[in-house]
Amino acid sequence: MTTTTPRGNRRRAWGLFAVVGVLVIGIDLAVKEWTTSVIAHGEPVKVLGGLIYVIYARNSGAAFSMFSDLTWVFPIIATAVIGWLLVMLRTTVSVPWAIALGLVFGGAAGNLGDRIFRAPKPFHGHVVDMFSFLDDHAGHFPVFNIADSALTVGVALAILLEFTGRRRDGLRVTGKDTAPDA
Repeated sequence: MTTTTPRGNRRRAWGLFAVVGVLVIGIDLAVKEWTTSVIAHGEPVKVLGGLIYVIYARNSGAAFSMFSDLTWVFPIIATAVIGWLLVMLRTTVSVPWAIALGLVFGGAAGNLGDRIFRAPKPFHGHVVDMFSFLDDHAGHFPVFNIADSALTVGVALAILLEFTGRRRDGLRVTGKDTAPDA
């Protein structure tokens, strides 16, 4: 089966990737700056009746503060992920895939910015985290930020797209055949 991909679909997907990525980076940066200037010097903020608390935390490690003594590795990993996403984007015309890749890109770039520009020193920076579930001291669940949330949602969406047979090139795999994605 031969299929053609209209350039308009590719431009739309790439544009959406860029918009989602920039929005995630901007929102993440704004919330981190607010957290470091307001919450770091005050009390945690209770949201949704205590379901979520906005607190100030710094994380030198990865998820769940793992590998906190290997801070220098995370900028390398984030840069590799961003490069891989840009390579994947070249063949992407699917809008859902563009959204998923944009979320992962924005999340990786948001945390990479912390690693490069925040204390204690360049490429060893600690990520600013602020959201804590059910506890104002992160007692029930690891503290996270907007970038972490975008990464998680983007990866979950990508997994869902894979499991439902939706490909980045706009085709949908159904059994042994491929059909244009709706």
